[in-house]
Amino acid sequence: MFYTDGKLQYPVRVERPNPQFARALQQAIGGVEGEIRVMMQYLFQGWGSRGPKKYRDMLINTGTEEIGHIEMLSTAVALNLEGAPLSFQEEAAADPMAGAVLGGMNLRHILSTGLAATPENCNGVPFNASHVYASGNIAADMYANVAAEATGRALATRLYNMTDDAGMKDMLSFLIARDTMHQQQWLAVIEELGGMKEQLPIPNSFPQEQEAQQFSYAYFGHRIDGQVPAGRWTEGASLDGKSQFKPMKSEPLGGEPMLAPPRPDGGAQTEQVMASSPAANDPLADGTPSVA
Repeated sequence: MFYTDGKLQYPVRVERPNPQFARALQQAIGGVEGEIRVMMQYLFQGWGSRGPKKYRDMLINTGTEEIGHIEMLSTAVALNLEGAPLSFQEEAAADPMAGAVLGGMNLRHILSTGLAATPENCNGVPFNASHVYASGNIAADMYANVAAEATGRALATRLYNMTDDAGMKDMLSFLIARDTMHQQQWLAVIEELGGMKEQLPIPNSFPQEQEAQQFSYAYFGHRIDGQVPAGRWTEGASLDGKSQFKPMKSEPLGGEPMLAPPRPDGGAQTEQVMASSPAANDPLADGTPSVA
């Protein structure tokens, strides 16, 4: 159950409305790096969390925080749209705001919402939950969360550098700070679980003797000249401390794939079905000698 007191998590103010920046802010709402993504990711991870209850509570608590971030950004979009033109007839030369209609404003901010935010990215593409990761594996989810916060923080810093509005910079500095904490938070869970060495490989509950261990710590090189890009990933102890990295030239270990012929009633062409028949592939299949 969720509650609200109607107040913003952090002050949002805009000194000079800017419809184009409103469009840019949409990426922080509904982009792949945005707050809708992490909100849903943390909440679904929490709602499906099994094991120690504290991790469920932490995830749901942080997901709830992200709802507040969406509220802040949606408010910022609306404030940046105040005074924006509502028709192409408005005189762009007389009012620089009107020029935004032809200068990059998201027309859905006019047509669909009446100067308000939308659940989409800066190009008007609706948010797609296919990149919300909730695997049921606490370590895998924590690493996914670190990556989400890293890309989110990169986006927030770019937005910060894009604007000279003091109010927007202030709001974004808060969001950047929260991204810093959340990166630390998810990594702290990994440490509490025993650290990276103990958690790798993920899932660590699968017996490694059941995997093809000759390939477990080999870096495959696919260059035709046989060169393998050398680095920390090709030599020295593996990060889980269980083996040594080694370079290995990638070689085909399997044969050429052979699929069954298409079914006659499967919608294939007659030539496909006939070409796949034994008689078509082996002239002696029916006992009749081939004719030159």
